[in-house]
Amino acid sequence: MLGTLRFRLTALFLTVVLVFGLVSIALAVRLFQDVTRTESVRELSREAAGLADLYAQAALRSSDEGTIAPAFAARNLELATGDELFYVGLSLFPGQRFGLTRLPRSALEDVDLARDRLVTFEFTPPGQDTRLIAAAQPVRLARGTEAFGWLVVAKPVTELRAQWLMLLGRLALALAVGMGLAGMLFWWLSRRFTEPVLTLTRATQDVAAGHYDVEIPEPQGSDEISLLSDRFRRMVAKLAEGEQLKRSFLMSVSHELRTPLTAIRGHVEALREGIVSEPEHVRSSLDVIASEADRLERLVGDVLDLAKLQAHRFTVRHEEVDLGRVLDHAYSAFTEEARRREIDYRLEAVPEPPVIISDGDRVLQVISNLLTNAFRWTPDGGRIELELATENGVARVDVVDSGPGISTEQRERIFEPFISNDVNGTGLGLPIARELAVALGGRIELSSAPGTGSRFRLVLPTADDE
Repeated sequence: MLGTLRFRLTALFLTVVLVFGLVSIALAVRLFQDVTRTESVRELSREAAGLADLYAQAALRSSDEGTIAPAFAARNLELATGDELFYVGLSLFPGQRFGLTRLPRSALEDVDLARDRLVTFEFTPPGQDTRLIAAAQPVRLARGTEAFGWLVVAKPVTELRAQWLMLLGRLALALAVGMGLAGMLFWWLSRRFTEPVLTLTRATQDVAAGHYDVEIPEPQGSDEISLLSDRFRRMVAKLAEGEQLKRSFLMSVSHELRTPLTAIRGHVEALREGIVSEPEHVRSSLDVIASEADRLERLVGDVLDLAKLQAHRFTVRHEEVDLGRVLDHAYSAFTEEARRREIDYRLEAVPEPPVIISDGDRVLQVISNLLTNAFRWTPDGGRIELELATENGVARVDVVDSGPGISTEQRERIFEPFISNDVNGTGLGLPIARELAVALGGRIELSSAPGTGSRFRLVLPTADDE
């Protein structure tokens, strides 16, 4: 559980949210500290200025009219504002108590009190442990006169800290709730993200165990996971097809090997047991054994050639090859069969056959395989043409027959190993021809239709690409 992709994605997401949340809280608290301090200082300054004017007017009336000092006012004002009031300097009401707590200038911890403007500062009053933030306003009895003293309005710094802590607590609660909701939402979303990956993981385990019949859901979108799922589904289909072809290949090889071996064994046992004793019958049996042995040799050679070609372990020589001589050789190998079956067999070549750089033996093998296929499917009295032409840097060797033709559905299947409708064939001639053509740097093209015969074309470069 802890090591799953889903858990790690959720943990990473929540970590990122937590980091950004903590940074945001720190910035918010810092900004709130600055704002609350600024507002507190502004409020204290406003109160200090107002109270300084109030006490200055009271002092003037006391001096002019002989009224007593307002001793009760300070206590009431402190209760109303929630702040503490102090006075530093000469008495505003000589010989009277006027309710303000008087402080010596030394109690303000080296604060430089200006006589012409308001000053803000922090200090700890004598006999107290509470740190106060304060605003000191000069008190003048008349404009332009010297200040008698300073009226100080202060409040505990802890009040500001309490506001900060309350905000911090609320932000932390909001962060915790937000992370909880975000975690649940992302856990649900991660299930949608990781479920296809988990499905693919289970499918890969099945494929690794050799089970290709796994069910992979169709992709529902165009994102990377859907693309991966689609590619994996196609890969499994190709692997299943390859596995089926391998089984068919082994079964076909086993069948093709068993047929001549059965014939050889039957004739050998007949000779060994004396069932066949007439000299003529003995020669016939030996001819059959030799023929089937040759068939086995060709089959094994074809299988080995095809395996090497498909594994890209086939060595191709590079030499000068006279295509005219190669075609003459291939043509002459089938003239006797054409005469015997009364097939109109023709060779048409350019006046000056090209000389190419290739492997002559393999080129001859490809052409011979195409001719073998043509003679196999052309009926007696039919027509087969072997043509050579050059154009645009390539040489074209065409084998044209008047056989039954090939349907569109069968055009690719005939190039698969052991796919043949001829009971006497192995189904390896055309696959080997195509693989050899590719190994020689060329290709085989096919044009055919049912009832019109077929044209197999070998296309080879006339110059060495290397």
